[in-house]
Amino acid sequence: MSSESRPDEQALHMREKAEELEREAQRSTDPAERQRLTDKALHIRQRLEELHGPESATTDPM
Repeated sequence: MSSESRPDEQALHMREKAEELEREAQRSTDPAERQRLTDKALHIRQRLEELHGPESATTDPM
């Protein structure tokens, strides 16, 4: 594993975690839990953007 691919792998892992939390939030019937999960996903996406740039926080190709 090269040192160049490590940040990409980290970004992918963070993005997958944020997407997982968003899916859990959508399934949650408890508004407080939904908000907590959504906030956590947002925090991960913001951190991802800080570390890897704005295009890294989404899988949108645009």
